[in-house]
Amino acid sequence: MKLLDYFKAFLETEVNLDSARLARLNDHVEAITGFLEGSSTFTDNFIDVIPQGSYAHKTIIQPVRQSDDFDADLLLYVEEFPEWEAADYVENLWQCFRASGIYKDKASRRTRCVTINYAGDFHIDVVPFLDRHGLKWVTNRHENTFELTDPEGYNAWLNERNKSASRNLVPVIRLLKYLRDFKTTFDVKSIVLNVLLGERVDDAAELSDPGCYSDVPTTLRSVMNSLKAYLEPRLTLPTISDPSGTGENLSDRWNQEGYTAFRTAMIRYADWIDDAWIDTDLESSISKWQRVFGSGFKKPVTKQATELVRLSTTLPVPYHNTEQDLVRDVGIPLAIDVRYRFRISGRVSKLGGMGAYYLHDRGNKVRRGRKIQFQVEVCNVPEPHRIYWKVLNRGNKAQELDTIRGQIEESGRKWKQLEPTAFIGPHFVEAYVVKNGVCVARDRQDVIII
Repeated sequence: MKLLDYFKAFLETEVNLDSARLARLNDHVEAITGFLEGSSTFTDNFIDVIPQGSYAHKTIIQPVRQSDDFDADLLLYVEEFPEWEAADYVENLWQCFRASGIYKDKASRRTRCVTINYAGDFHIDVVPFLDRHGLKWVTNRHENTFELTDPEGYNAWLNERNKSASRNLVPVIRLLKYLRDFKTTFDVKSIVLNVLLGERVDDAAELSDPGCYSDVPTTLRSVMNSLKAYLEPRLTLPTISDPSGTGENLSDRWNQEGYTAFRTAMIRYADWIDDAWIDTDLESSISKWQRVFGSGFKKPVTKQATELVRLSTTLPVPYHNTEQDLVRDVGIPLAIDVRYRFRISGRVSKLGGMGAYYLHDRGNKVRRGRKIQFQVEVCNVPEPHRIYWKVLNRGNKAQELDTIRGQIEESGRKWKQLEPTAFIGPHFVEAYVVKNGVCVARDRQDVIII
C-alpha cells in the first residue's frame, strides 16, 4: 500500500530538516554573505554568495542521531584576482575569516573550501568560485590548480529531473539519504546518489505509465525498480558522468568496495519497497515499510491532536487565506495531457554588481530586494489557449502582513509576470495552460527567499 499519510508524516517528523534548524542556517548564511560582501579582501571582486549542494536542492535531511550534524554548501562567487594563484583563494578566504572575532575559532581550511563550524549543530562549507576564460572554476589549494565546474548546470539538471517526476524526486532523494544514514549498510556521496537517482527518472516512462510519478511512494518504487535494473548487470563500478557536462567522472569519488555494498543494498531495498507497495493488507504493508525505514515510519498523529499541540505552543497570526484552487474556486477542470510540454522559469534581474540569473540555476534561491521575471519557456499546446498565473507567498512575515495572495488570474501579458522578492521563506509561482475551458498543462517555479 502507498500509505500516503504515513509518508507525509514520516517526512515531516523524521526526515525533513526542521524549521528551527533551517531558520538558524538561513540566518548564518545571511550573516556570512554580509561579512564577505563587506570584507576588505573580497569586496571589490565580490559578485554573490550562491547556495549549492543539498542546501540549494532542498535535500538536506534531519540528523538521524543526536551526535550527527548537517552541512550546507555556499559558493563565494568572485571575479578573478589576476595576481592570485589557485591555492590563494582558499588561503585568503581562511585568513579573512580568521581575522574576524566572530569566525576566528569557527573557521578551518579544507582542500577546496573553508568550513565554518557551528559546534553540535551544523557546518557551512564556503567554496571560492570564479569565472575564468569564459568557464566556471573552483580551486584546489593542495594541488594549486583550478578545477572546472558547472554548479548552475547541475542545479538546472536536477530541477528538470524533479519536475519530470512531478516534484517527487527531491523527497525521494531525502528518503534515500535517510536510509543511508539510518541503516549504515552503504555509503555514497550525496552528489553521486542524486545523479544515480535523477538519471532513473525517464520522461518516456510517464508516457507508458502516466501514474509512475504520481506521489512520493510510487515515485520511490519506480525509481528504485529502475535503479535495480541499472545496477544488476553492473558488477564493477561504472562511469558516472557529471550531468552538467564538465567531463568529470563522479565515480572517482567512490571505490569498488563502496560501490559493491551500495549495489547489494539497493537491490535488496528495491525488493523490499516493491513488496511493501503492492501489499494490500494495511498491517502487513506497514510492517514491510518499517523493515525499510524503521519504527519511525508509523501512524500519523491525528489532525485534532496536532492542532491541540499547535494551539498550546503558539498563537496563530490572523490573516486571510486568499489562495485559490483552479477547480474549486475558478471552475476550470484539470485534464493534464502528458503529450504537452509546458515549463515556466524565473530570471532574477540584475541589481548593482549582482548579475542576473535563472532561479533553477541556483537551487531556486534568491536574496531579498531583487525582482524576478517569470515567463513561459516551453509550451507546445496548440493555439488558441489561455495562460493563468498564481503567485503564493508563504511564511510568518507574509501572514503577519496579510499578503498571502494565491489568487489565480489570467495574465494580461500572456508570457510574462514580474514579481519582487520581499519575504524570507519558501514561495512559489504556478502557471496553467487552459484550452477549450480545460487545464491541459501546468508548471510550478519554487522561489526560496533568503
